[in-house]
Amino acid sequence: MNRPALLDFDTALGQLLALAQPLAGQTDVPTAQGLGRVLAQDQISSLDVPPMDNSQMDGWAVRRADLLAGGELTMSQRIAAGSVPSPLLPGTVARVFTGAMIPPGADAVVMQEQARLDGERVHFEAVPEPGEWIRRAGEDIRRGAVVLEAGTRLSPQALGLAASVGLARLPVKPRVKVACFFTGDELAMPGEPLKPGAIYNSNRFVLTALLSRLGCDVTDLGIVPDSLEATRAALRDAAAASDLIVTSGGMSVGEEDHVKPALQAEGSLKTWQVAIKPGKPLAWGEVRRAQGGSAQFIGLPGNPVSSFVTFLLFVRPFILRMQGAREDTDRSLLMRADFDWPKPDRRREFLRARFNASGGLDLFVNQGSGVLTSTVWADGLIDNPPQQAIARGDRVRFLPFSEWL
Repeated sequence: MNRPALLDFDTALGQLLALAQPLAGQTDVPTAQGLGRVLAQDQISSLDVPPMDNSQMDGWAVRRADLLAGGELTMSQRIAAGSVPSPLLPGTVARVFTGAMIPPGADAVVMQEQARLDGERVHFEAVPEPGEWIRRAGEDIRRGAVVLEAGTRLSPQALGLAASVGLARLPVKPRVKVACFFTGDELAMPGEPLKPGAIYNSNRFVLTALLSRLGCDVTDLGIVPDSLEATRAALRDAAAASDLIVTSGGMSVGEEDHVKPALQAEGSLKTWQVAIKPGKPLAWGEVRRAQGGSAQFIGLPGNPVSSFVTFLLFVRPFILRMQGAREDTDRSLLMRADFDWPKPDRRREFLRARFNASGGLDLFVNQGSGVLTSTVWADGLIDNPPQQAIARGDRVRFLPFSEWL
């Protein structure tokens, strides 16, 4: 029997993302609780940052004209950060500290290392350039400027930026509700005795952690027995209160692989095999809800590396789109391969590799889809086109895990 051709990666990802609709609505959260959330609206600054001219360092606020006329002046005031200075009198200088306001009349700051205080008189060794060591009001942010755009995933530095313009609360998109379960009678949980033929369920820990890191509201339905009835029941339970269902295992064509027929019975299956390695058995579709509507579904392969890689390549961008996040730009790196890969696959390969001390990439020795140690050892994936051999010294496209995780 002829099987349908495998979908290429770009076509498969395009079809999947076409199904991802941003969730409606928004909620306000305290800025301190916004980490990982996605902004629902542009955020506009109501003030200049900095709000006033201030000193970049400890030193002396001066009139350059006074210094040009002579190298010794009288100290007239001391200005600490947070205090309001008086205008600088002609023929005098002001002691200023980092972040302190520049007094009206001063047009430069002399760093303290270039001056010497003798009683009330200050001796200067240099004449500063106009505006030297002064941070100008609004040089970072202007009042009315958009400081954070809608669709931004809030990082620690984004939260700091919001706080710097006085934003105490932020409007964010709803969390994506994701239900997940894991199929396989061979699966056991850490802490349980490992029976003959059993393995510990690593995928449960990897996928739930990845979903949590993306800011999802995760419902873990645990391990589902290898039967069509149990898998259909798990799909119904998962669909009842979730936007997306993610499963691991049961995606192949064996007699004990039940996710595909269960999905067809409880909803619809869009496609199920993609021309990538690792990760060929992959499904997506919809699961009907008893109360109406449907939940999106993505089924990942059961091998741990395949599950991890396909999550990064497919599930992550799908969830980001549901969150209303701005599209990721291509953050791949062109890197030197310090290895040979003479026998490429006919499928597009994602090879585990890591940086080395000489600025190139080393390849993990075993690229099997069950070798989870490779994902801890590696710094990312080499995106290798179908049937493309790699010779030592070639430039390859590298996708660092740090851009995903």
